[in-house]
Amino acid sequence: MTAGVLAVLAILFVMFAGFWTDWLWYRSVQYSSVFTKTLWTKVGMFAVFGLLMAVAVGVNIWIAHRLRPPLSAMSLEQQSLDRYRMSIAPYKKWVLLGVTALVGLIAGASAAGQWRTWLLWVNSVPFGKTDPQFGKDISFYAFDLPWYRFLLSFGFAAVVLSLLAAALVHYLYGGLRLTTPGARATAQATGHLSVLLGFFVALKAVAYWLDRYGLAVKSGDFKATDNWTGLKFVDANAYLPAKTILFCIAIICAVLFFATIWRRTWQLPVIGFGLMVLSAILIGGLYPAIVQKFQVQPNEQAKETPYIKKNIKATRDAYGIDASEVKDYSGTSKAGKQQLRDAADTTASTRLLDPNVVSPTFQQKQQVRGYYQFPAVLDVDRYKTKDGREQDTVVGLREINTDGIPEKNWINEHFKYTHGFGMVAAKGTTVDKDGAPAFSEKDLPPKGDKGDYQGRVYYGEKTNQYSIVGGPQKELDYADDEGEKTYTYKGKSGVNLSNPINRAAYAVNFNEPQILYSGAIGEGSRILYNRTPKDRVEAVAPWLTIDGDPYPAVVNGRIKWIVDAYTTSDNYPYSSRTTLGDTTEDSLTDGQRAVVARQNRVNYIRNSVKATVDAYSGQVQMYQWDKKDPVLKTWMKAFPGTVKPKSAIGNDLMDHLRYPQDLFKVQRELLTRYHVTSPSQFYSGSERWQIPDDPTHKGNAVPPYYLSLQMPDEKKQTFSLTTTFNPNKRETLGAFMAIDADPRSSGYGKIKMLRLPSNTTVSGPSQVQSKFNSDPNIAESLNLLKRGDSEIEYGNLLTVPLEGGLLYVEPVYVRGAGTNYPRMRKVLVTYGERIAFEDTLGQALDKVFDAEGDTGTGEQPEEPPASSDASVQEALKNVQDAYDDGQEALEKGDWKAYGKAQDDLKDAIKDAQDAESKAEKRAKKE
Repeated sequence: MTAGVLAVLAILFVMFAGFWTDWLWYRSVQYSSVFTKTLWTKVGMFAVFGLLMAVAVGVNIWIAHRLRPPLSAMSLEQQSLDRYRMSIAPYKKWVLLGVTALVGLIAGASAAGQWRTWLLWVNSVPFGKTDPQFGKDISFYAFDLPWYRFLLSFGFAAVVLSLLAAALVHYLYGGLRLTTPGARATAQATGHLSVLLGFFVALKAVAYWLDRYGLAVKSGDFKATDNWTGLKFVDANAYLPAKTILFCIAIICAVLFFATIWRRTWQLPVIGFGLMVLSAILIGGLYPAIVQKFQVQPNEQAKETPYIKKNIKATRDAYGIDASEVKDYSGTSKAGKQQLRDAADTTASTRLLDPNVVSPTFQQKQQVRGYYQFPAVLDVDRYKTKDGREQDTVVGLREINTDGIPEKNWINEHFKYTHGFGMVAAKGTTVDKDGAPAFSEKDLPPKGDKGDYQGRVYYGEKTNQYSIVGGPQKELDYADDEGEKTYTYKGKSGVNLSNPINRAAYAVNFNEPQILYSGAIGEGSRILYNRTPKDRVEAVAPWLTIDGDPYPAVVNGRIKWIVDAYTTSDNYPYSSRTTLGDTTEDSLTDGQRAVVARQNRVNYIRNSVKATVDAYSGQVQMYQWDKKDPVLKTWMKAFPGTVKPKSAIGNDLMDHLRYPQDLFKVQRELLTRYHVTSPSQFYSGSERWQIPDDPTHKGNAVPPYYLSLQMPDEKKQTFSLTTTFNPNKRETLGAFMAIDADPRSSGYGKIKMLRLPSNTTVSGPSQVQSKFNSDPNIAESLNLLKRGDSEIEYGNLLTVPLEGGLLYVEPVYVRGAGTNYPRMRKVLVTYGERIAFEDTLGQALDKVFDAEGDTGTGEQPEEPPASSDASVQEALKNVQDAYDDGQEALEKGDWKAYGKAQDDLKDAIKDAQDAESKAEKRAKKE
């Protein structure tokens, strides 16, 4: 008995520990209102719907028991069940309570999971826009319809469970017979079960009525696009009237079932139910198929045009791409080379430092100690130089890495090595003479142009485990030539462990008994956990979808993590759906960085909130960014005081905000189809684009790049987010897209696309990379760089619209055999057919735009160097021929021929190198 009591108490304390630690954490971040509102909403939903389900089932069991026939009237079949009735008889009340409690608990737990649906419904704010079919405000579909569907599903569950329970009781006590000849049910059982069936059919009528509106948010297959949402011709002209007819039939059928209370026969309701089933097959299934076959298919484009138009408009509105501009762009230039060379310096601040490549260089040069680390993909931000100019900057925080602790034990991992230290920043457009980043902020303690700031990083992307700070145990701050410096946390973050109940709760929650009795915990000790920016914002705003790439910035003397957050919905009528996890995946994302959405499939998204997390104190601040978003307004009404107004964003923070990458990737995926507004073009797919593969990471979409850029119709550079498109199933360039990513700009969020002619021969990213790899002179230079087991790494291939043409720039890094980090050694620049591969960007631009031999087109191909040796000349000719064959095959999309040409090119280059080597030997002998 004692052991049993102790076991129950232990289970209760484990449950209490989870609840208590959650409450303490929310209180520590000053968002206790989120915890209490969420908790009481779940408790209320659990209690109300659990009680409703228990009452519904319990009352019907009680009614069925009350309507049982007298024992004398029982058949032999029912008398054989006497032993079951006798065994239940002494415990009838307990059985009733047990069954109702069980179904109530299950129903309540299921209903508690719908707390978001309830809060959206009860706090709903109108969109101010109506759907084109029914004229209802969008809020009906986004907020009301999901709640009505939940109520409907709950009603069906209650009726079905009540029907099953009542039928079982009637059978057990003789009201129903299965094998005995004659009447199968008593009049009382017939009336009771008929009423329940009437409720079921009445709910089916409600379902038919709601299905009419559900057609506006229904997904389906359609030739014109994947993930079609909304009504098509067959929906509006066959399914919609069919649902209305079925609704009326279901109402009549329900009335017939209810009438059985007086008629005491199932003849009419069974006929009515059969009619409803037959109507569902003929009207709801066969008739739409006939309409599709004989009305739509013979002239599908004409029939579907009005609905395609509605889908295009709704999708562009829902994803914020309705104001995007598409302009024609020739892709070739008639400007002179000197004009092009001058424009190359002013059109873009070409970023040579690739944040995906140089993380190992940051790690090697600025890690300082093995217990620090940088993220695998660094971030791009803007900082002002000493002369006041804005500089694209690659940044990363030096975070703690517990795997690098010299001696791992519980004290070292959780008490001593608690935080990282300092931001490291490098100029994005230049490197030092050794090809390494030109650091503008570096070393420990931090030195550079960021001034004095709180550099300790207690909260970061890589900080995944708990730490206990502020107590008697000193922390390692940093180490220098004079030895280790210690520190004691002075912030108010975390939960105080002075209270023994708190210590016991966290000992249970983290499965670490030492928390309960360790002498390293004392007065002032605080436990820090949930330490990644994404986890903290997601916890205080569980109704937001968090961007996969938080980034750090020095703001008002503090390191702040800036987190973009989205409000989403999957019930925007006529707007096509997309899967966030797939859409935001590219060659730079991984399992941690890729956005993980609560609602993975969405058809409405807004970057409605900008949030910050203080790297020292862990304080979370959320700001209203999109003041028009009705979804955000609804959540702000549900959780008042959690989101600050946009006016509360200070100038220093505003300088570092930017347009988020994940939203941009969602929009560019939609724009591959929805950049056209003509239904006929949309239907034919003739103007469809595709996102190109990253030429250096085959099989993965090319990522968007932040770049300070001057678009053709602009007068100055703007911090932008850029990407390219290929025509569908082609490798040439189809379009260039840029969005103003600077929130201080009046054009922030404006999407501009430059569409190239459909017959363009302008190379796309893959073709540029292929051209680069197959150039014999560049191949020879690369072979020289690879000597001594060195490795080549390609940086981001940047695309810049320049005077009517397209300029491509790609840095090339070399990872030497004696080092484990890359240095930038070369820069590839190509414009038209001209290619340069030089040590610096300036030299490469000079070579590409050399004014000598200027024809005014800027398009002169570069000739291979001449040689007097006949065998060398022949070998070089074979290289050029193989290259030309490859380009011709690439243009035609003949990948088999292209592969053969690439093999021939490799052989030709090798033959040319051998011929040149032999020629040099002959020359020496002579």
